[in-house]
Amino acid sequence: MRYVDLASVRRILCLGAHSDDIEIGVGGTLLKLAAKSQDLEVCWVVFSAPGQRAEEARSSADEFLSGVSRREIKIGSFRESYFPSEWPAIKDWFEQIKSGIDPDVVFTHYRDDRHQDHRVLSDLTWNSFRNHLILEYEILKYDGDLGHPNVFVPLSEENGNQKIELLLKHFRTQSNKHWFTRDTFEAMHRIRGVECASLTGRAEAFYCRKLVLGEDD
Repeated sequence: MRYVDLASVRRILCLGAHSDDIEIGVGGTLLKLAAKSQDLEVCWVVFSAPGQRAEEARSSADEFLSGVSRREIKIGSFRESYFPSEWPAIKDWFEQIKSGIDPDVVFTHYRDDRHQDHRVLSDLTWNSFRNHLILEYEILKYDGDLGHPNVFVPLSEENGNQKIELLLKHFRTQSNKHWFTRDTFEAMHRIRGVECASLTGRAEAFYCRKLVLGEDD
């Protein structure tokens, strides 16, 4: 396991099953890191974005990463809600991605997420990136599968508001979803902010299943 201080992260891999997953789960953290570092390298991978959602995904990623000079955005065409049956093809794409970046941190879906596409990506992340820091992000949904995260990134009010504004701006196809609202996203920030005693009362939260502390021998 590599020893990584999140504040010193330079190479980031973001994995999302659907076109808005990365933004919902880790958007505020990415905005914060981009504002603090001038030499970030980000590979942003969306596995399924059918029809209009592909353009939404690309335009959103471009704006979230507007402060990142070295960035790569990949949009896949795997069949939404059928990832378990497409495991071999998705695994092959993972291997291609792995050959192109050696990330300091990988952001992926929470392993215990009840959405089948999310779980497939989480499992394949651990299968492919065995010597990397992996942080699993969370997405609020009907299934009620939120857990007890153990890593928190406090957000400024500006970062939190910017994340929400960009989500509402770019993902118009999701505006009819009962959960895709400003209040929902702000509530998640507030809950996780309370849990980590954030000075602004806002945070994003992650699950870290393996972490090594200390110096290399």
